[in-house]
Amino acid sequence: MNLAAQTPSIDWLAIAPVIALVIAALVIILLRSIVRHARWVYGASIGIGFAGLVAAALFLTCQWSEVSDSGPFLTLDDMVAIDGFAVFIGVIVLIAASLALLLSSKYLARQGIESRPEYVALLLLSAAGMLVMSTANDLIVVFVALETLSIPLYVMAAYDRRRARSLEAGMKYFVLGAFASAIFLYGIALVYGGTGTTSLSGIADFLASVTLLSEGTLIAGIMLLLVGLGFKIAAVPFHMWTPDVYDGSPTPVTAFMASATKAVGFAALIRILFTGLDLYRDDWRPAIWALAVLTLVVGSVVAIAQTDMKRMLAYSSISHAGYVLIGVEAGTREGLQSALVYLLVYAFMTVGSFAIVAVIGRRDDKHLIEDYRGLGRDRPVLASLLALFLLAQAGIPPTGGFIAKLGIFAAAADAHSYSLLIIGVVASVVGAVFYLRVILVMFAGADEESDIPAADHSRVDGPTTAVLALCAAFTIWFGVLPTIVLEFATKAQLIF
Repeated sequence: MNLAAQTPSIDWLAIAPVIALVIAALVIILLRSIVRHARWVYGASIGIGFAGLVAAALFLTCQWSEVSDSGPFLTLDDMVAIDGFAVFIGVIVLIAASLALLLSSKYLARQGIESRPEYVALLLLSAAGMLVMSTANDLIVVFVALETLSIPLYVMAAYDRRRARSLEAGMKYFVLGAFASAIFLYGIALVYGGTGTTSLSGIADFLASVTLLSEGTLIAGIMLLLVGLGFKIAAVPFHMWTPDVYDGSPTPVTAFMASATKAVGFAALIRILFTGLDLYRDDWRPAIWALAVLTLVVGSVVAIAQTDMKRMLAYSSISHAGYVLIGVEAGTREGLQSALVYLLVYAFMTVGSFAIVAVIGRRDDKHLIEDYRGLGRDRPVLASLLALFLLAQAGIPPTGGFIAKLGIFAAAADAHSYSLLIIGVVASVVGAVFYLRVILVMFAGADEESDIPAADHSRVDGPTTAVLALCAAFTIWFGVLPTIVLEFATKAQLIF
């Protein structure tokens, strides 16, 4: 037997970003095990973490260059797909991880959380799983990547062991996540039973060449896959975990989950539907339509009733998933490109918002919207930045959120999804209500005495300042000069 002939070819560049993050995480764990009590270990871990992220970004740049020159390609026995789509999602993941790491660098010390180097390693391992998920061309690889990114997040959600809400968030996320993973795995089994393969390319080839006499098994498998991934993107009715987990988790972890996890969840959903199951779009498009409507309506309406800032942003995150689903439902290249742009812009808007939440809730327990009353007087810069991020999420020009929503609505109109377009516009108007309410609380009460002593609006540390500056700069820049990002998204083609 020729073993060499059975060994799949490996393009090491394809998995180089993942290797860089895993090596950085292992170095941190090794350093922590050797030098356990030195204070400099955490600072070194932050440095190693950023080195791993920079190396991964450089490898992603090389991937983009190769894809631009030679076109997309498959490797590792067609289990990994390297295309512009994967690179674009990888950029979102690395940006979200970098911003979350910056936000965490002083946050952990401020909260008195120990075992900080392990936190950095967990974040890198989760990001590595996300990069694998963005390139997965096989349902088994998607499942493995899903677990790889989720397990560190379960731990990170419960990382503040002194807070009961953090422990509760980790436990809820773990239990519901395990349940969703089981459903997703069952969906894989049914799709395999209907097609005889778990490869997305193999599924597409099989469905193109074979007419199924009985489609029940495959349709059931597709629906279960949608349920499993619906949990990750926080689509209604699979959103139950989101408010409690976002509220209880350490705020930088919430920012990372809200931006990066949603992006890779949509990446897997889009690749599965458009690469493997494109011939069955008449079966899954109605389900996506229903998910989009429920997500937009529930996310926008329930957010109005929230009195807690983190829970309000959680329902806001749910509603934003609905807008991205509009692009997916359109089923066109323009729809996918608008979804990619929306995910990138949303990453900056949501991380910026949670960065300010981390500053105001000094012990991560002051998150009532009323706690922000008088912020426009006491901290006008912070209040103005939060207003910018909220207006961007509402889609008000000239912010990046306006360009992102405009692209989604244009894609829906081009695909003749007029009912979904109208629902999206109405949801956007409703969503503006709860964003404007927070802004009014910050500024309308500026002449009144704040219920919170001014000392509670503490000085912003350097890393958090950098996060706020980067998020604000991108939100404004993309709203005024969106051409570069739009061209990047246009070239980020998916292997169909």
